[in-house]
Amino acid sequence: MKLSKFKFNLPDELIAQHPMPNREDSRLLILHKNSGKVEHKIFRDILSYFGENDVFVFNDSLVFPARLYGNKEKTGAKIEVFLLRELNEELRLWDVLVDPARKIRIGNKLYFGEDDSMVAEVIDNTTSRGRTLRFLYDGTHDEFKKSLYALGAMPIPTYINRPAEQEDLERYQTVFAKNEGAVIAPAAALHFSRSLLKRMEIKGCEFAFITVHSGLGNFREIDVEDLTKHKMDSEQVIIEEEAVKIINRAKDNNKQVCVVGTSVNRAVESAVTTGGHLKEFNGWTNKFIFPPYDFSVATSFITNFHLPLSTMLMQTAAYGGFDLIMDVYKQAITEKYRFGAYGDAMLITA
Repeated sequence: MKLSKFKFNLPDELIAQHPMPNREDSRLLILHKNSGKVEHKIFRDILSYFGENDVFVFNDSLVFPARLYGNKEKTGAKIEVFLLRELNEELRLWDVLVDPARKIRIGNKLYFGEDDSMVAEVIDNTTSRGRTLRFLYDGTHDEFKKSLYALGAMPIPTYINRPAEQEDLERYQTVFAKNEGAVIAPAAALHFSRSLLKRMEIKGCEFAFITVHSGLGNFREIDVEDLTKHKMDSEQVIIEEEAVKIINRAKDNNKQVCVVGTSVNRAVESAVTTGGHLKEFNGWTNKFIFPPYDFSVATSFITNFHLPLSTMLMQTAAYGGFDLIMDVYKQAITEKYRFGAYGDAMLITA
């Protein structure tokens, strides 16, 4: 499969810049992949397509405010630092990206906050933009994290052409997020409100939670035409016994297993047995899913509308079928569906 096949013209005005006022009020396109039938609904209507003991698989990762703005020592040059992950709690070491990278060298000190209350020293170069920072902070780890995050902004995608705002602290986060570690929100799950989850629970639907700490690799530009040569960045995945039991019981009883989001779909496909059952997993995956691909876990799949040439679009096309998905995307553009993390959703079912 070639990269260029996933190129299409997406009008800028269809890239959602803000979330809908209410999570479940986004639009929902239903694609019945066996027949090709398409329906246009509102997200809260999703309840009509599922029943008792059907399972929804969610990612409960918590997005942290990863984007910092600071200044370089002496010159005062403005610097953006994007926190990727904590490397050493005791030493306050973080893996980060810096911009502009050419100005940031080993030994430089960076200052953050209006009163330069947070200081970090560059101790290593990891990639062209990657650095290891050591934050200089006296106090407990909890105090440090609280101070650090107070200076940060939510890492909304760069295709959202505005600075992060107060609403993003709540809305670029699922209502069930609890395990900190992601810098990309599981966007397909942003549509689920607490009230919708309660109505699903009353109907008898079951929920299985796994943790996928999604990183910026999802947005990294693919620079090869032959997709078999693209290497995905690794993401941490934790699938515990309780989720495994819920999902495998549904599969054994011929109930629906609705996987919510590309991060979840990739994770469960990385932890499946040859017999098609899920197993416990605690590690990292760099699985790259593109057409053609045979899925083992999901019987239905919820995902947002993705940007051209993105790995998320490729996985969606693998699940729904390339020709069908690309045709549906044309329809979505004509119908003015909203694209991106704050955009509308699609349910792909049998």
